[in-house]
Amino acid sequence: MTDTPIRLLLADDHPVVRAGLRAVLETEEGITIAAESATAEEAVTRAAQGDIDVVLMDLQFGQGMNGAQATAAITARPQAPRVLIVTTYDTDADTLPAIEAGATGYLLKDAPPEELAAAVRTAAAGRTTLAATVADRLMNRLRTPGTALTRRETEVLALVADGLSNQAIGDRLHLTEGTVKSHLARIYAKLDVDSRTAAVATGTQLGLIRR
Repeated sequence: MTDTPIRLLLADDHPVVRAGLRAVLETEEGITIAAESATAEEAVTRAAQGDIDVVLMDLQFGQGMNGAQATAAITARPQAPRVLIVTTYDTDADTLPAIEAGATGYLLKDAPPEELAAAVRTAAAGRTTLAATVADRLMNRLRTPGTALTRRETEVLALVADGLSNQAIGDRLHLTEGTVKSHLARIYAKLDVDSRTAAVATGTQLGLIRR
């Protein structure tokens, strides 16, 4: 056991949230707040300086890069710090990109302080902590892979929910309109629906997309 404290970077665009995380964590023995960043881009730059052990990363930053993109950029570097997602979102549309991007853990902002501190220590040790709802959803995906939407299908469904046409979805995701239609056909089959409206309603109900 080393006496060196775990050095944290708090990445969230809300000053009140960063202040709350700081208040909870800086009283914890063996944990120090080394830096804060209000944008995902700032977090990527700051994490690269080599003196951060764990980044507490939000997923939504308003403009620019999102938390999953920042996580991918951070974890792609050698000797990268661990990234612990701390967010209010627990749908597949949020969790899957973040976990695929290399996040070590995923917690919700309503987690009790002791759980947050334990997750930081777990992340620093290279182990995973998942919020219960996220863990349940991942387990369900493993148990029923035939009905789980892929990350691309989740992206398509989220854009359908935003009201985009097939052509607009294709433009956004750099896909042909035919490919978008193929994704939609698989989404309909997996969700057992026959319309865009029903797919959005079912996807929202199942927590696959956020409305």
